[in-house]
Amino acid sequence: MRFYNTLTKKVEEFVPHNEDEVKMYTCGPTVYHYAHIGNLRTYIFEDILEKSLEYIGYNVKRVMNITDVGHMTSDSDTGEDKMLKGAARENKTVWEIADYYTNAFFNDAEQLNIRKPLIIEKASDLIEDYIKMIEKLLDDGYAYISNNNVYFDISKNEDYYKLSGKNSDDLLIGARDDVEEDEFKKNPYDFGLWFTVSKFENQAMQWDSPWGRGYPGWHIECSGIAIKHLGEHLDIHCGGVDNIFPHHTNEIAQSEAFLGHKWCKYWLHGEHLNEETGKMSKSKGEFLTVSLLEEKGYNPLAYRYFCLQSHYRNQLVFSYPSLDTAVSGYKRLLSRVNQIKNNLSGDIDFDQVSKYQESFKDGLKNDLNTSTSLTILYDVLKDEALNNNTKLYLIADFDSVLSLDLLKEKEIELSLELLSYIENTINMRNEAKINKNYELADKLRDELKEKGIIIEDGREGTTYEIVR
Repeated sequence: MRFYNTLTKKVEEFVPHNEDEVKMYTCGPTVYHYAHIGNLRTYIFEDILEKSLEYIGYNVKRVMNITDVGHMTSDSDTGEDKMLKGAARENKTVWEIADYYTNAFFNDAEQLNIRKPLIIEKASDLIEDYIKMIEKLLDDGYAYISNNNVYFDISKNEDYYKLSGKNSDDLLIGARDDVEEDEFKKNPYDFGLWFTVSKFENQAMQWDSPWGRGYPGWHIECSGIAIKHLGEHLDIHCGGVDNIFPHHTNEIAQSEAFLGHKWCKYWLHGEHLNEETGKMSKSKGEFLTVSLLEEKGYNPLAYRYFCLQSHYRNQLVFSYPSLDTAVSGYKRLLSRVNQIKNNLSGDIDFDQVSKYQESFKDGLKNDLNTSTSLTILYDVLKDEALNNNTKLYLIADFDSVLSLDLLKEKEIELSLELLSYIENTINMRNEAKINKNYELADKLRDELKEKGIIIEDGREGTTYEIVR
């Protein structure tokens, strides 16, 4: 497989650290509000990535965090904790907010056929792990204590800007609204590893630490969770492009300082879903959620189809007319598949299966080019040289990655079971005819007919059609 690596700024051949298992970490949601469909585009891309790796033949161990503490409303460690903001908005405790929106996120993910990662870890469950990491960073001189808070000293990391491609001149105070001078930091871009009540007095989630009662910074949580569950070498780290700086930049700095070696080789980032008026957010305009799309009569999988038509590294502009176009295309696709399901014929041609599978893989291997893979699916549907049982097999095979419910799981099982029954019955009938047992042959023909399966003998053998 070949991926565009944000770290090197080029497309590279994927070579995992260990061939037996791909270790993959994806940044999870901050569970203070519903995820909007722009957020969920990133999770669709990560879902396709995981399933594509498996389709190619890799075993994948994927870990995702749930950020239920520590994420500020500003990237520069200023403002309210997002969880506290959510609790104040709804007059609930931060724990109630976290539970509610965690469940809401996974409900939305299920509607979009986004598979749950193998390991899901709440940030608030690994406080001792973060404390041990921070203690080592302090001992090794990468962190310092100021006003009872612990900060990472970015001047100790020579390659701090290697992921973002930025430099310190790009990030002068005042260049961005969310950057404010903090008199207790050595450098304005030093970031918080642990905050105490000296920094945020109203923080609801607090734990005891060597530096005072407080809570971990947002960035240390992902590093701690990934290292605990995936070890010292990570193959792939994913997220949205807005995570590149400062979040993923800070993850690299603290993780490599803690481990003493390179941490993650491949960094993959999904582009924004924009509205026609600009970047999608939770704070402006209509709050676009999966639930809202459903209320308006849209199948969530039509939105997944909409996303798969575009490359994950291309910005995508959402509008209802563009979604309506995707809905029409998705419905036509389902209709064509249903025609094939209802008119099964022929034996599976595994030579053709292999040929199309390789073409489908080529699209996935080419930096997850899902639009190409969709084109291969349509090529299968249009190929008049393929019988419908071969098409059915390939549709089910491709949908293990695309996850568009082209064939519901039960329907797949029914179809394959029915296919086996039909083929076995036809073989028994042909054998009966060879043995001149015409009574049995007629009986088997009638048995198939009662089940809505009409057979016809011809020069190329026996074909059948399922009549519903």
